[in-house]
Amino acid sequence: MIVDNAIYVDGRRTAEPSSFHETHEAVRRAGGLAWIGLHSPTEEEFSSVAGEFGLHPLAVEDAVKAHQRPKLERYDGTLFVVLRPARYVDETETVEFGEVHVFVGEDFVVTVRHGEASELGRVRTRLEGDPGLLRLGPAAVLYAVTDRVVDDYAPVVAGLENDIDEIESEVFSGNAGVSRRIYELSREVIEFQRATEPLPGILGELIGTAENPELQRYLRDVQDHALRVTEQVGSFRVLLQNILSVNLTLVGLSQNEEVKALTQASIAQNDEVKKISAWAAILFAPTLVGTVYGMNFDHMPELHWALGYPFALALMLLISVSLYLVFKRRGWL
Repeated sequence: MIVDNAIYVDGRRTAEPSSFHETHEAVRRAGGLAWIGLHSPTEEEFSSVAGEFGLHPLAVEDAVKAHQRPKLERYDGTLFVVLRPARYVDETETVEFGEVHVFVGEDFVVTVRHGEASELGRVRTRLEGDPGLLRLGPAAVLYAVTDRVVDDYAPVVAGLENDIDEIESEVFSGNAGVSRRIYELSREVIEFQRATEPLPGILGELIGTAENPELQRYLRDVQDHALRVTEQVGSFRVLLQNILSVNLTLVGLSQNEEVKALTQASIAQNDEVKKISAWAAILFAPTLVGTVYGMNFDHMPELHWALGYPFALALMLLISVSLYLVFKRRGWL
């Protein structure tokens, strides 16, 4: 989809051609700067732009298919820059990424945007309101786009920092289910780091090749912001690793306490079983004696003995006391 197609002369918008061919012819004839903005174009839509401005097929393929990492490449006098804008989504606590591909030639800029992050309409409005900056040429457009992308990282950093603070609170409040959230946030931080880490190097190369001192100052300012973002994101990743280690330690301690409690309960249960078993054995001994002597067979020892009854009682008492002393000594009672 064509978002905008305009020609700028001396920093001011002078024409809005109806086709890319007219744009190419007008900028060659009248001079100035052609700026074409596209959003998620198809291969057919982009082929006319590539043909008119002589864009390299490899860069065209990257711009159409997207899914590229941030990079800077040069193709026959045309600079090709890939940026990864991002925005923080409060509802899902996730980071949404897009892509911006910028082709910078001697007298033209083609911006190709994929996704909803970092809408470039504000960049065009800003430059149209600052003709002095736009007079610096296509490199000024590239600076403004990069500056917008880096500035939009600030809310993402703030959102991630807030999520990390919440996770820290959950970890130390004993929420065992926080591990999943730590893992998911770590993935977001890693993806964000991939989007931001190459930027200082890209900007450093742009600063080294920029001929205008004022433009170099602008680019250095963006580089400073990008470095600050990359340092913060790097610290987020380390902090999340530490939080995960602390959480695993706390979960381990909690599990150890649970195991200890279960062990203590098992020991107490074993003690109760020992007591029950000991008393059962003590009670079983006189029952056995009484059962034997209660059979009343004609031919039984001591059946007609005058001391048979006292002997049976004394035997039951002696066995019971003996068993009691044995179990007591062994700690079962």
